[in-house]
Amino acid sequence: MCGIAAIFSYRPGSQPVDRGELRTIRDHMRTRGPDGAGEWFSSDGRTGLAHRRLSIIDLSERASQPMTTTDGSLTITFNGEIYNYKYLRRQLELKGNVFASDSDTEVLLYLYREKSTAMLGDLRGMFSFAIWDAIRKGLFLARDPYGIKPLYFSDDGHCIRVASQVKALLAGGHISTSTSAPGVLGFFLFGSVPEPYTIHEQIRSLPAGHSLWIDAKGVGNAKQYFSVPETLRSAASDCAVRSRDEVQDRVTAALKDSVAHHMIADVPVGVFLSAGIDSGALVGLVKDVGIDEVQTVTLAFDEFRGLHDDEAPLAAEVAAHYGTKHSMHLLGESEFRSDIDIIFHAMDQPSIDGINTYFVSKAAAEQGLKVALSGLGGDELFAGYNTFFDVPCWVGQFSRPARIPFLGEVFRWSYDSMFQHVLSRSPKVAGTFLYGGTYPGAYYLRRGLFMPWELDSFLPRDFIREGLQELNILEMIGSSMTPDPLSPYGRVSALETGLYMRNQLLRDTDWAGMAHSMELRVPFVDTFLLRELAPILVHDVLTFRKSVLAASPTFPLPVHIRERPKTGFQVPIHAWLEKTPGLDAWRKLPALRKKTTPWARRWSITIMDYFLPQLVEY
Repeated sequence: MCGIAAIFSYRPGSQPVDRGELRTIRDHMRTRGPDGAGEWFSSDGRTGLAHRRLSIIDLSERASQPMTTTDGSLTITFNGEIYNYKYLRRQLELKGNVFASDSDTEVLLYLYREKSTAMLGDLRGMFSFAIWDAIRKGLFLARDPYGIKPLYFSDDGHCIRVASQVKALLAGGHISTSTSAPGVLGFFLFGSVPEPYTIHEQIRSLPAGHSLWIDAKGVGNAKQYFSVPETLRSAASDCAVRSRDEVQDRVTAALKDSVAHHMIADVPVGVFLSAGIDSGALVGLVKDVGIDEVQTVTLAFDEFRGLHDDEAPLAAEVAAHYGTKHSMHLLGESEFRSDIDIIFHAMDQPSIDGINTYFVSKAAAEQGLKVALSGLGGDELFAGYNTFFDVPCWVGQFSRPARIPFLGEVFRWSYDSMFQHVLSRSPKVAGTFLYGGTYPGAYYLRRGLFMPWELDSFLPRDFIREGLQELNILEMIGSSMTPDPLSPYGRVSALETGLYMRNQLLRDTDWAGMAHSMELRVPFVDTFLLRELAPILVHDVLTFRKSVLAASPTFPLPVHIRERPKTGFQVPIHAWLEKTPGLDAWRKLPALRKKTTPWARRWSITIMDYFLPQLVEY
């Protein structure tokens, strides 16, 4: 897990790379890689690669980056982990390749030399990398299928700049900070910035599961090499009838395989533990794959003590059940206040989530860990969210009335007019007939933060018009379930994976972990696991849901934990926003002062007040 940077002046006659700029970009990402720094420049000076290192696999200097093949034809800067690199290395050695290190980085170099861009289909892991190909005189960028690792770039028509962080690119001083209307609108509509946008007009994210080639002809089009909805669609044709035991055996085997691969490291690997099924089952699976000493970490809050949301007692019970070395970090308002400036600095793009991961990563780092596993992704696989039932249900109820011309707009206007003075009035209810009749619309109703017609109460109207026109909400959401997965489960799983998980959960996991130089791994977010389980998930998961996950360890989770209602990994931000000085920008908006206002709306205004303080109109 590292920070990468690259600058390529690709037009003939372009100016050489500003080495100071590249180093500034690289060193802005120091917490991503405190264990070392490196740089490489081409002989003509028009290409530069840089790297900040967090040593996880092969801790020796032989694994330092940027790394170049012995013949000098390929150079790489790489962020992430390739969990099947040992298998790939053996295959490459059979073809005569000789390795100078024990790193997964070197495997990427020689795999690219053997297979070029087709290498991406062989990789099991999380990654973003840039490879300079001296023979073809071009730069190859790639990002993992789920978007676990970030990769941002800015192209001015002559030079492309690449980095693991938006703020690092800006730190270089050569990119405009002009605001992106679709990026900002996306944040207020969803609580996170939807890729490929960022909140800055001149910076884009390379979409998950895509690669990009740049040479003297310019920056090509991003090419997709993996699709979650396509994988689920292919699985829909598998109509085999399986017993509960067959389903359980296949799920158990696939999960253990994924967990075993995610344990590969030359440093200890811990586990984030809550009272939920995902993290609890994950701990049991870690023990099953032969890890005897497991360090688990959880958070507790004074505000939740004695309430259903207090996960600490049950987390301690799970830790005792599996015999882990367990630590609990008690987080209070004072620590939140003292860390808020650090949090905002580390938050690379605005997001209403991630505070929980920031503090549990901090707690893990204080225990001496550099790597930890998270149960993120279990809900998207095993239908853990209510969206798996709500969205198909709403589509069934509202698809016909939604087709009546103008009904949606008339109902929205009438509802807002009649109930404008009612405290419990819900903007989402107003959008029922406008959005509820399709999967993209129903999903937006379920996951959306603000409705589009609410935005003019705090954003300029021209800005809103520009952002909504480019963003095209329903089309953007719909692209995450294209091609059609052909089943209600497949559609919602594709939506949750391609939107909520990709743009919010995984991105927050990255910045929040890297703020403490922590590598966070997600064994349930794995393409090999998805391909293996997709036929079962598409046909059977709505029957079994998380019961098969809970039963997958040799010693299953206790029944009362398996049957406990889902709470999520929560932080009492709603209470802290009421009391923390300097986080009260939301009070300037009358609609947000109502007691019934969801905390996430207040938090979104607070966050945007930090990122773009002149944008919100009070």
